[in-house]
Amino acid sequence: MKTLIYFQNADTIKHSGIGRAMSHQLQACKDAGIEPIIDKKADYDIAHINTYFGKSHRVLQRCKKRGIPVIVHGHSTFEDFRNSFRLWKVMEPTFDRQLKYMYSRADMIIAPTPYARDLIKGYGYCQNVIAISNGIDIPAYERKEEAVAAFRKKFGLAKDEKFFMGVGFPFERKGLIDFIEVARRFPNTKFIWFGALQRILTSTKILKAIKRKPENVIMAGYCSGDLIKGAYHEASALFFPSYEETEGIVVLEALATHCPLVIRDIGVYKPWLEDGKNCHMCKDNDEFAATLSSLLEKGEDPALLEAGYQVALDRDLPKVGQRLKAAYEQLLKEKGGSR
Repeated sequence: MKTLIYFQNADTIKHSGIGRAMSHQLQACKDAGIEPIIDKKADYDIAHINTYFGKSHRVLQRCKKRGIPVIVHGHSTFEDFRNSFRLWKVMEPTFDRQLKYMYSRADMIIAPTPYARDLIKGYGYCQNVIAISNGIDIPAYERKEEAVAAFRKKFGLAKDEKFFMGVGFPFERKGLIDFIEVARRFPNTKFIWFGALQRILTSTKILKAIKRKPENVIMAGYCSGDLIKGAYHEASALFFPSYEETEGIVVLEALATHCPLVIRDIGVYKPWLEDGKNCHMCKDNDEFAATLSSLLEKGEDPALLEAGYQVALDRDLPKVGQRLKAAYEQLLKEKGGSR
């Protein structure tokens, strides 16, 4: 089976969550014995389109003319576009039209979580919507002492110094303002936020919050590879107070590294994450502060960390590949078999 895995402007989005999903999809397909095609002009049996604008439209149109089944990936929702880029309200009508165009013409939509599936299905554009995680490359997140040492050296952290980390674009939606406000309550503990965005795209509220942040908050910018993996292995928690996600690959990264996970109690994490079983869910900054204080004082329950790791294991790329393969085969069968 040859499958087009299409991401428009792949180099531009490679540092985003969708960019990581791209590398995961390609690897998952290979693990499942599917030949992933990235050349949109090549021959393929099914198209899996992951982006929503102009060139993606043309790929979808070409497939429809050739009778090739089309899957559109539900990385984005109307809900998670809000409170993101500067002037998001101005861009929202255009974004909504693009999303509607792609979702309404898909033969199948793959969403990364049951929550995202139900949101997209509720739009009414396509009822053939299923949930398959974006996945995580478990072996790539094994602990490396050299990575841990390099991380601590770069950020001037003593060997046993405790810190909390956050990861994501500096969006209001990601909870960065709450991250900063909670950090004010812990002046002797470093809070490191990984993620960058061009200033012109960053909202005024976020720019002001960063300008007024306390000294213990470090805006680390974009970090990749072993450096950020070293951070996950050493952090007292991934503190990720996001208000809206379709999955949250950074959450899977924390689970894969046995990093304690402190997240907001929102719908996307149900039913696969459970407060007190494999993570900590909080409703407001007071609860976040109390949970982080407890982790500093007592550390994390090893049983909770292991339960979280099992969640990540269920989303290892070979398993995701088998789920993608089953979805592709199902759609080909519905559309009359392979070309």
